[in-house]
Amino acid sequence: MIKKILKLYENLDKLTNKILNNGLKFCFTLCIISVTILLTYEAILGLPLLYHLGLALFKSSMIFGIEFFICALITDAIKKQVI
Repeated sequence: MIKKILKLYENLDKLTNKILNNGLKFCFTLCIISVTILLTYEAILGLPLLYHLGLALFKSSMIFGIEFFICALITDAIKKQVI
């Protein structure tokens, strides 16, 4: 199953691959910001607002990353008329 997904990722169209990589970079940046906020909550302030903000950003970054990957695979399949 993982080999099939990796093969699909390797065979993506250039534009789709570029959009996917930029989207994953965006999600990774959001994830780093959320981890920084959570570490600030843990180490320094202890405000519940920081905890909820960091957790919400972390969840959003993970969901966006998964959505970028799935949408890239679907878009590529539509372009190649596989579906």
